[in-house]
Amino acid sequence: MKTKILTLLSILFIFTGIHAQLDRSKQPKPGPAPKIQLQTPAEFTLSNGLKVLVFENHKLPRVIYDLTIDNVPAVEGEKKGVSDLLSALLGNGTKSISKDDFNEEIDFMGSNISFSSSGGFAYGLSKYSERIMQLMADAVINPLFDETEFKKEKDQQIEQLKLNEKDVEVVAARVALALAYGTHHPSGEFVTQKSLNNFTLDDVNKLYLQNFNPENAYLVIIGDVDFNAVEEQVQNYFGSWKKSPSIVSNTMPSESPNVQRTEIDFVDMPNAVQSNISLMNTTKLKMGDTEYPAILIANHVLGGGINGYLFKNLREKHGYTYGSYSGVNPNKYVSRFKANAEVRNVVTDSAVVQIINEINHIRNEDVDQTDLATAKAEYIGNFVLSLEDSQNVAQLALNVKLNNLPPDYYETYLERINKVTAEDVKKAANAHFKVDNARIVIVGKGSEVLENLVKTGIPIKHFDPYANPIK
Repeated sequence: MKTKILTLLSILFIFTGIHAQLDRSKQPKPGPAPKIQLQTPAEFTLSNGLKVLVFENHKLPRVIYDLTIDNVPAVEGEKKGVSDLLSALLGNGTKSISKDDFNEEIDFMGSNISFSSSGGFAYGLSKYSERIMQLMADAVINPLFDETEFKKEKDQQIEQLKLNEKDVEVVAARVALALAYGTHHPSGEFVTQKSLNNFTLDDVNKLYLQNFNPENAYLVIIGDVDFNAVEEQVQNYFGSWKKSPSIVSNTMPSESPNVQRTEIDFVDMPNAVQSNISLMNTTKLKMGDTEYPAILIANHVLGGGINGYLFKNLREKHGYTYGSYSGVNPNKYVSRFKANAEVRNVVTDSAVVQIINEINHIRNEDVDQTDLATAKAEYIGNFVLSLEDSQNVAQLALNVKLNNLPPDYYETYLERINKVTAEDVKKAANAHFKVDNARIVIVGKGSEVLENLVKTGIPIKHFDPYANPIK
């Protein structure tokens, strides 16, 4: 008994000694950023220009095919919506297999094949991998564009437009993009019933011939496959994919400039039960820019989650909304910063003021070291966790190709994230969060919110649900 007591006292003494050495009033210093060692894909290129990246992963008996066609975005103009119809019609059978037989075989294999106007995606069990690739290639190279299916898809889209007429979120997204980029720009134009009725099935076929060109295409293959076997299969099934004689423009119009002075762009929707707010500006940001890590962390501090300035202010402090967030998208063509929230009508004006305050906060004041460390830890943790998915790893490899990044870009990626300082965050925020030249797009119930919005002193312009200015 005496021996047991002495043992317990010894354990207690050791535990007390360890506890005494920990100063829990101070946040532990972050350790070094984890090293990223991504799987290097096996690569080859077909004579038609199709570039193939193969990631062998034998942990699970499955395979993924991801086809990306890297075309410069093009304006559709009066025929806006033709790309949506192309997306809907691809995969509805081929010239060698009917729609019903095509879909029945996919269902039998427990697989999935889908397409868009800029690529396709397929997955299934590895024992069916060759047949899945064969069907995907057949749909890409020999699509079946049927007039009956065309009319059916167009009617469905027209009906969906009618259903969306009173949808505040749909209207808010449409107007925000149209005002940010301009309706003359691929990112700002939108589909209408009129534009859907301006094109025929022949226009869909013409767009297919322009868009689906192997010289701009990347096929990423992930999963339980053998490189030698899959190389032969790609050659067999995609080798006949011919370059189109159609010329795709390598240029696109410039987006609309940011406003000279911050303004509220208001859309009155009497059925709105809350206000949809988006403060935004266009910017120039590419993944290869030296300041890219800093802008990622700046955005995370401002509105990347529940620890962001916006969430803490609008949700926790004031209770205006369920959540407020921000985002900035790097893109080699166009980029945009946006801070958003959906708030009760009665606090719309107050929410606008607080969003502006928090953006000025990160632009004018050094971020607290604890907040900075938290943002880095959250971002790095989420990034490392995403690497558990082989599809995400493959996307990183594709990013390197599409954005002309150095081959070792991701090997030092987290080290660069970890090196971001408070000064870097402030500098990046001032460069890309242009709060003095921002549009604040608000879609809400004018009779309940406009009177108080006027009191903010911010100029107000009025627009209809299709971004047309009105008095």
